[in-house]
Amino acid sequence: MTDTAHLEDLNERQRSAVTFGRPDTAAGLTSDPLLVIAGAGTGKTQTLSHRAAHLVLSGVDARRILLLTFSRRAAEEMTRRARGICDAALAARGRRGQAVSLPWAGTFHAIGARLLREYAPALGLSPNFSILDRADAADLIDVCRQHLGLALRTRRFPRKDTCLAIYSQVVNRRAKLAAVLETRFPWCVAHHDALKRLFAHYTERKQHLALLDYDDLLLHWALMMREPGLAAGLAARFDHVLVDEYQDTNLLQAEILRGLAPTGAGLCVVGDDAQAIYGFRAADVDNILGFADQYAGARVVRLERNYRSTQAILDAANTIMADAARRYDKQLASTRGAGLRPRHIIAHDGADEARHVIEQVLARRETGVALKQQAVLFRNAHHANEVEIELVRRDIPYRKYGGLKFLDAAHVKDLLALVRWAANPANQIAVFRALQIVPGVGPASAQRAFERLEADDWSLAKLGRQPAPRQADAEAWCALVDTVAALADGAGGWPATLEPAAEWLKAQLPDRYEAPTTARAGDIDDLVRIAARYRDRDRFLTELTLDPPAATGDHNDDAHLDDDYLVLSTVHSAKGREFDSVYLLHVADGTFPSEYAARSPADLEEERRLLYVAFTRARNVLEVVSPLRYHVTEQRRLGDRHVYGAISRFMTPAVRACFSARDAGTPVDAPVSAAAPASLRAALDVGAAARRLWD
Repeated sequence: MTDTAHLEDLNERQRSAVTFGRPDTAAGLTSDPLLVIAGAGTGKTQTLSHRAAHLVLSGVDARRILLLTFSRRAAEEMTRRARGICDAALAARGRRGQAVSLPWAGTFHAIGARLLREYAPALGLSPNFSILDRADAADLIDVCRQHLGLALRTRRFPRKDTCLAIYSQVVNRRAKLAAVLETRFPWCVAHHDALKRLFAHYTERKQHLALLDYDDLLLHWALMMREPGLAAGLAARFDHVLVDEYQDTNLLQAEILRGLAPTGAGLCVVGDDAQAIYGFRAADVDNILGFADQYAGARVVRLERNYRSTQAILDAANTIMADAARRYDKQLASTRGAGLRPRHIIAHDGADEARHVIEQVLARRETGVALKQQAVLFRNAHHANEVEIELVRRDIPYRKYGGLKFLDAAHVKDLLALVRWAANPANQIAVFRALQIVPGVGPASAQRAFERLEADDWSLAKLGRQPAPRQADAEAWCALVDTVAALADGAGGWPATLEPAAEWLKAQLPDRYEAPTTARAGDIDDLVRIAARYRDRDRFLTELTLDPPAATGDHNDDAHLDDDYLVLSTVHSAKGREFDSVYLLHVADGTFPSEYAARSPADLEEERRLLYVAFTRARNVLEVVSPLRYHVTEQRRLGDRHVYGAISRFMTPAVRACFSARDAGTPVDAPVSAAAPASLRAALDVGAAARRLWD
């Protein structure tokens, strides 16, 4: 091919990746294995789309190109771009009307389902198998759980969603059940044998009913590739296999790719080891880090020219990754100039952090940056509790991605149900929910109890004298009635009367929700602290009822959103997106990195990559906030209500040197280090003096 107009908008390294290969008279273009390390904002989608288009324009049959992605939207976007590139190039050559498509473009799961239906007779599958979504799969596991009598064991057995999560980890990690339980679900180790029986029964039940779950789509495809005849036939159907987001593949997907391209010929994978953040979904970063070892003669192309962020932000991101234990060397370089240095903000506590972030958001809005172009990011959804409540108070619309909104979380709604019942004994919705917090109380028992309560003129005293429902925990039942009665009486004053209710609810968490429940207990304590901002119970309920987060934050109903809204998101959910301004919350040890990441070096490295992803979402402004104080849940009466936090271990001196530092509340345009004149700043090296004390 001599016409290269479709390559003109690519930089040199992108062009190298797109055109990699050798002309072949029969196949159009052949190539050795190719790994494209595409740093954040370097045009990954553009490169892979152009690669697909270039193959077609070089004479490769589009039906012999397999494009695998992780989302349907990504597959559609790449197909659309490749088609547009091909159409423009063919039109320039006078070959109009030859529309190009990529019939084998889709997600791993979608392509797997398509192939399994086609090969079903050879695999012993019914061609008319049905596919279970996650919710249906969890329900089927629950049916199997009940059938085996596991739910009736004297020792609390994991609930359906936890069972499905364990099953999924075993399948996708190609690991033994014992290893998965020990490393990721230690509280379930004692149930090893029972879980093994459950998963065997679940598998048999699916096969009997001609059902496949999401994990089966990959598992059965991988099993198919272990049969030499089937693997060879399927591999012969495709000359080129293109894979997006390769750093997010798991061991099953890597096995499938090895079956499709045993030598790596025609295999092109694109990804970024620095953005491998889905280990909790069984993604294995070793797939991309070990690609060159798996496929001899592999070519590695690094994309380092960043089109998104300013260089000041990229300097911080580059420095974060420089300390990674294993990585591909790359230095992101901006095409947009130096820009403003990112800021590291030291906040007094979570409330101070929330006020500061919202003030900065509003200040940026006044300069013409829409709320939609700003994002508040966090490691875990509950880290945004203070920000979310403050947004409601200030009537600022928002969308939250990743996790439920704080006031919509089930355990938070449980506590609100207790308060609403105390405020209005006839509130059927609140009473119905609150009664079912008691272990053994289901909808039918709750309905009968509510009817008794109504017949007794809403008297909690009479309800307390009634025997507990037959299957209910009698002690928890009596404690619930006493708790609501104390809330209704209000003798201890507000919000002191709420604390016993919160403690009772936290005691029910292990039976009501799957472990670990630390984060849920923290949410409950957060709500108690927030309640202290209101002068009484009625004002607390009124404020949250008349102007709840759902009024402006519910992203499931765009009709209730203003034209502009602030984005709240976990870092995981923000991957692949970009914003003018990013505010990153709770960058402190124990929250970022998560306290649970300390269990292994690999988990800590993933936390480092997660911070890198957060930094590289920002185009122009990046603020990292570290609160000094964190409220605790175990020292209500015997000690202080807070502990002091430590700045994240990832914010090393080298990383902090990329930031300007200041306290929350300092005006944005205040000079840094303005507290002392220059003549005094060099007068004494206190660090050296302190070190000499120990010489």
